[in-house]
Amino acid sequence: MVVRPLIKIFATSIAAIATLTSYGQENPRNAGFCTDVNFFTGKVIKHTPKFKLPIPDQSSGIDVNLQWKKYGKHDWEQRRRYPVVGIGLAYTNYGMDSVYGRVFSIYPNIEIPLITGNRLRWTVRIGDGAGFVTKKYSRIPDFDTLNNAISSTLNDYASFMTDIRYHVNDHWEFQTGLNFSHISNASFRQPNLGINMYGAHFGIKYYPVTSNVHRIKRDLKPLKNRWLGQMRLTMAFNESNAPLGPTYPIYLATAYASKRWISKNKMFAGFDYSYHQQVYAYLLDNSFVPAGTERRNSYKIAAIAGNEFLLGKVGVVLQVGYYVKPNFLSQGKFYQKLGGNYYFIQNERGIIKEAYLCAFLKTHLSVAELAEFGVGMSF
Repeated sequence: MVVRPLIKIFATSIAAIATLTSYGQENPRNAGFCTDVNFFTGKVIKHTPKFKLPIPDQSSGIDVNLQWKKYGKHDWEQRRRYPVVGIGLAYTNYGMDSVYGRVFSIYPNIEIPLITGNRLRWTVRIGDGAGFVTKKYSRIPDFDTLNNAISSTLNDYASFMTDIRYHVNDHWEFQTGLNFSHISNASFRQPNLGINMYGAHFGIKYYPVTSNVHRIKRDLKPLKNRWLGQMRLTMAFNESNAPLGPTYPIYLATAYASKRWISKNKMFAGFDYSYHQQVYAYLLDNSFVPAGTERRNSYKIAAIAGNEFLLGKVGVVLQVGYYVKPNFLSQGKFYQKLGGNYYFIQNERGIIKEAYLCAFLKTHLSVAELAEFGVGMSF
């Protein structure tokens, strides 16, 4: 049952590779462009006691990634050791259609070399995008309450892959490695336990023109390890704990100091504030706290620290937080955020050094709490 659709997708992938091969050969400037195809198999993780779904014996799928090798056109590419950026298309069959359905995903990603040899290479790839599921929790019009992991068609899809690559020649590479994927809607709709899967993969990478890209190398001067005061304002939405219930806004503000280091990272520390309207409504409806204290029990304050990986106008942010003031419905003492900044202002001098749009997925280990979007500035 699992093999047949994979064969169809494999045939489509081969046709796509053939088309792209022809395109690449007619456009020699596309040196460094490649198609990376991986077959993966794995297992769904029961990541919380609330996860009552039956676990399939085996899950599988295929990942087709269109990639471009960076050659040093911009300074950050050389500082990052010429990474590979791509657009991934993934198909996941969890192995139990009646419960989980299937997932079709599209996500931008970046592949960073860790160790590079003449033949063997170790790389890591991180990506995040959108996942479309074919089956979800439903009370109306089709009653299906078994799948309490996913309750929306459109979800966030995150992928992590690391593999060992064998370089055959300037056109072909073979690889095998480990992978992890997560899909959820960040509690925008309930229920939202999410689905986590780990596994292994093997695949091929094909360069229609050549993988041997001429790299631009400049004598780059180190950037100043400057300190910045930064702030961002974001907003998220959560549905109440009851499925098909009302949706409430969450207002977030973050103030922190950052310091640039080795010209391509910013480490930072500061404080997160978040006010949860759904907690306030919950406390108004239930006499769990003294009257008049509902608002003070509806916000959180956390001490944060993290690192931002700078990629030109884009920054990939990893953050951890510890609640110094939890709210009434706290989910634990620690949390994590994964996200990114897109800079539309970047100055080395002046009052406003940076201005950016930002998006983050906030999780408590493998359970997503919210997805936030907003703006930020650096001084």
